[in-house]
Amino acid sequence: MFVWLYWIITLTIATYASVYIIKKMPENGFTVLTAFYVVYLVASQVLATRIIEFDLGFYSFFAPAAVFIYPFIAQVVDMINEVYGEKRTHISILIAFATQVMFVLFIGMVTSLSPAPFFELEDAWKSLFGLSIRITIASWVSFLVCSNLDAWIFASLKKRFSEKEEDFKHDTLINPY
Repeated sequence: MFVWLYWIITLTIATYASVYIIKKMPENGFTVLTAFYVVYLVASQVLATRIIEFDLGFYSFFAPAAVFIYPFIAQVVDMINEVYGEKRTHISILIAFATQVMFVLFIGMVTSLSPAPFFELEDAWKSLFGLSIRITIASWVSFLVCSNLDAWIFASLKKRFSEKEEDFKHDTLINPY
């Protein structure tokens, strides 16, 4: 129960912090949202190595711990799209992709180095961060396709329903931007 409350609180804080930055410092908003996006992606890559159990009482299932981060990722991408448009969203996605590639290259570089003789966690390190090139490339392709498709769909829906959105434009409870 505590983890769900903590998750709701952190998602709420992240939302309001992002909106505050967009409103008070609009010239820095895109940069800050893209930075949040990159941090969320790197966190999800690390957290995905841990598989957790979700016990609903009547049914249990297993999933990567990164599922807690995915709503943050979806939210920040949609905020970038809403405020800065589809073109800048695609730029943000490319920046995030470049950082993912760099992250994997850094892990590969460090893993190729010889560990200290007293480092007892080498097997655990290789187990967690050992790279399968096929899985990594498939993950990158999936990220690029899904993220860009999400950005395009969001922008298309925004264009389609923009007239209806005008009714709620000044209601800060519904539209905080």
